[in-house]
Amino acid sequence: MDLNKIENYFSSAENEKFGRADNGIVVTAFNEATQAGVQMLEKGGNAVDAACAASLALCVCEPQSSGLGGQGMAILHINGKTIALDGSSRVPSLAHIRHFADQQHSMGYQSATVPSLLAFIGYLHMTYGRLEWSRILGPAIDLARYGYRITPLQNYHQKIHLKAFLNSRSDTAARYFLKNGIVPYDVGDLFIQKDLANLMEIIADDGPRSFYLGKIAQQMGEDMRANNGFLRSDDLALIPWPIERDPLVRNFRDVDVCTVPPPAAGRTLLLVLLMLNNLKPGFISQMTSKSAHVLAETFRRALLQRRQQIIHPALYSQTQDMTMTSPSFASELARSIQQTIDPYLPVKDPRSSGNDTTHFSVMDKEGNAIGISQSIESIYGSKTAAQGLGFLYNNYINTMEIKDPGHPHYLRPNATPWSSVAPSILFHRGKPWITFGSPGSERIFSAMAQFIIQVVDGERSLAQAVDFPRMHCSMGGVISLEADRFDPSIITHLENLGYTIDRRSARSFYLGAIYGAMQCQTKKEFQGIAEIRREGSVAGPS
Repeated sequence: MDLNKIENYFSSAENEKFGRADNGIVVTAFNEATQAGVQMLEKGGNAVDAACAASLALCVCEPQSSGLGGQGMAILHINGKTIALDGSSRVPSLAHIRHFADQQHSMGYQSATVPSLLAFIGYLHMTYGRLEWSRILGPAIDLARYGYRITPLQNYHQKIHLKAFLNSRSDTAARYFLKNGIVPYDVGDLFIQKDLANLMEIIADDGPRSFYLGKIAQQMGEDMRANNGFLRSDDLALIPWPIERDPLVRNFRDVDVCTVPPPAAGRTLLLVLLMLNNLKPGFISQMTSKSAHVLAETFRRALLQRRQQIIHPALYSQTQDMTMTSPSFASELARSIQQTIDPYLPVKDPRSSGNDTTHFSVMDKEGNAIGISQSIESIYGSKTAAQGLGFLYNNYINTMEIKDPGHPHYLRPNATPWSSVAPSILFHRGKPWITFGSPGSERIFSAMAQFIIQVVDGERSLAQAVDFPRMHCSMGGVISLEADRFDPSIITHLENLGYTIDRRSARSFYLGAIYGAMQCQTKKEFQGIAEIRREGSVAGPS
C-alpha cells in the first residue's frame, strides 16, 4: 500500500465535501454541525468535545436521522486507548410482548424505546471531554433558537413522509416539523425550534441527568400516557448510561480495522474484509464481472452469518464463539464462492426495517479520534414528538424480535435493539489513520467495506474511494447498483448468473454514505471526506 499515493492526491474540483486542515478535522452530514465541532477544537477542546457538540447540533438540524429521542454508538481512540461505546436505548417496562403479538409497530408512540442519546453524549463528555458542558450545547441551542435553512434532502423526506406525519395519533410531530403543521417546508425556509431550544437550555444549565429526572421526565411520561405509549418517567429515571466494550480488531492487508462489537454490526464488516483478504488486491479493487460477482457472494454470506450468529451483547465478551471474526472461517467461506450464484443461500430477503442514521468523524492534533453513528431508527423516527419538548421519539421497538423468545433482542422490558451501524477506525502501524462510518441500514457494512477496499487495495484518495461506483447485494441475491456507472457487460453478466438487478441512479443515496477523517502518515495534515451522495461538509480549526 502506497501511502504517498493515497494521501497526496489533489482534486481539481475540491469543494466542501473534501477538505484539509492542519490542527484536526470534523466531518458531518450538515455544515452547521461541522462548524459546531470546529468551534470546540478552536476553543481548546479535544476530539470528544468536538464530537459531542456536533452530535447535539445534528439533533437540531438533521431531525430526520437522529435526535434527543434516539441512541448512539461510537468508536473512540483517546489517550492511547481504544474503546467501543454502546449507547443502546432500552425497551420500556410496560412494552410487554402481548401488545405486539399480531404486528410490529413501525411508528407511533408505542414504538418508542427509552431515549439514550443524551446519556450517551453526557457520558462521553463527562469521562473524556475537556470543555464546560454548557459550551458544548451552545451551537445546538443557537441553531434551534435562531434556525437553519431547510435542505433539499429534508424537503424531499418531508414530502415522502407527509401522510405518515398527518396520520399520526397526535399532530405534535406535524406541528413541529411541517410548515403550519400541514405541508413540507420549502428548500431554503428558515426552520426555528423554540421548544427544543428551551429544552436544551435547561439541559445546558442542569446537565444531562435533568433529561431523565424531574420535570422533563415527568412531561415525557405524561405525554406518553395521554397517547397510549409505553414510556414512563420510571423508565427514564434509570438513566440508560452507555456501556464501554472492548472493540473488535482484525487485520486487512496493511491496516488493523478496529470496530464495534454486538449489538452493532462490526462483525459483519470484519467478516467481509477477512474473506476478501484471501484475494489479490488488484482483483477486488477493480470492478469487473468476476469481481462484482465475488463481492455480491461475499456480502450474501456475511449477511447470512449475521442472521445466524446472533449473540447477546452482555454475553459477547464471555463467549468463546468468535466464528464471525475468525480468519480460518472467513477463508472457508471465501473458498465456497463458485462461478455461479450460490443456490443454497436463502433466496428470500428478511423484512428490512428501513432505518436511517447519521455518522460523523472527528480527529484532533493530540492523536485522538472518534466516530459516532446516531439514529432514531426510521426516517423521522416514530413520527411522533414530545409535547412541549420539540424532539421526535424513536421507533426502535420496530427492530425487536417478536416470535423467538430465545433471540437476544426478543421484545422484553429493558431489552436493547439490534443495530446495523459499524463506526470504525483504521490503524496503520499502531496509529489511528482513518476514522469513518456510514448510515444506510443493512447497506452500511457493504458501503464501508468498498471504501476500505478502494483506499487500501486501490490506493485511492478519500475522495476517489468515496466516488467509486458502489453496489450492494442482499442475502436473497438482489444486487443494487449505480447502473449508469457500471459497464453494461457487468450488469448483463450478473443477470445471467441469476441475480436480480435493482438499478439505482448514479451516486445513489440508497447505497450508504461515508463520512471519514484521516490523519496523514506521510505529512502533518488532516484530510476529510463527506459523502458526495448525501449532504455534509468537512472543516478544521484555523
